[in-house]
Amino acid sequence: MAEQAGPTLITSVQRAMRLLEAVGAHENGAPAKQLARETGLPLATAYHLLRTLVHDGYVRKLDDGGFVLGDKLQTLKSTGRAQALLNRVRPTLAALRDELTSAAYLTFYEEGEIRVAEIVDGPGTPRVDLWVGFEDAGHATALGKSVLRELDVEARRDYLSRHQLADLTPRTITSLPELLRRLETAPMAPAVTDLEEYALGTVCVAVPIYSGDTVGSLGVSLPVNRLSRLQEARERLLPTASRVTRSLSLTI
Repeated sequence: MAEQAGPTLITSVQRAMRLLEAVGAHENGAPAKQLARETGLPLATAYHLLRTLVHDGYVRKLDDGGFVLGDKLQTLKSTGRAQALLNRVRPTLAALRDELTSAAYLTFYEEGEIRVAEIVDGPGTPRVDLWVGFEDAGHATALGKSVLRELDVEARRDYLSRHQLADLTPRTITSLPELLRRLETAPMAPAVTDLEEYALGTVCVAVPIYSGDTVGSLGVSLPVNRLSRLQEARERLLPTASRVTRSLSLTI
């Protein structure tokens, strides 16, 4: 019997990774000749790979000819950290979905926008049709209103000054004074609801969560014929949100 072949490896990718490791080992940068020597690469090969890495933003060339890690790698590092955080809380969201038989959602307020970070749904618990992006529908979703309710007055005013209160359904709140009044007097506080304000036939409830100083929200969506279960969903969301916040606050 023939010996099973090993995996196919791309030599140029391996060389580029070795170069990145070598560049990362020099905080103040290192010239191409030194990097080629440390990685055992021919100088011409090192130059070609470094030029490509510089072009794509993974490496930056200094004025003195040295090379340091580029901004794109920092972006990848931040993205990797965010993925690791989501991996921590995804099982909790899945348990919430299964217990309430509803899709579960997680959002964060980042760079002045309310963004969906995770949705955990399933064949029997479909997500709401995101026909309008959450960035433009914070006023009409329980998840968005939960975030807005947690923001301080200045941050809330800034967000609302940049986002039109679009009329998404006949139930959408399009009056700014009325929206602010409802945020302050939410009857299920600290939970807030969306009663067919984003999509007809769907109701939602959400509560705040935090990742360090970053505010977010945790919520579920239900068909309108299960409106009577919103209070039950609220009671399950509150302790779950506390667990999510604790998980997100742990240092990676």
